[in-house]
Amino acid sequence: MSKIPSPCIDVCKFRREGHCIGCSMTKGQKKLFKSLKSNKHREAFLTMLVAQQENMGKYRAWAPAYEKRCAKKGARPKLALSA
Repeated sequence: MSKIPSPCIDVCKFRREGHCIGCSMTKGQKKLFKSLKSNKHREAFLTMLVAQQENMGKYRAWAPAYEKRCAKKGARPKLALSA
């Protein structure tokens, strides 16, 4: 299995109290994700991020964009991104 790519979808506009309007990550979370080496830890981070997006709202465009990115990289995270 390929390494799970970053949840960043290349929007990178930090508004909403320091959260990116594309993926909901803060600059600190982006840095943290880069330090995660195992796919198990990356999947746990993605689970947290999806919950964060649901809590904050207005991130419906992220899942399809991220699924496309994962398909391009040959990765399959164990998440229900389209839910």
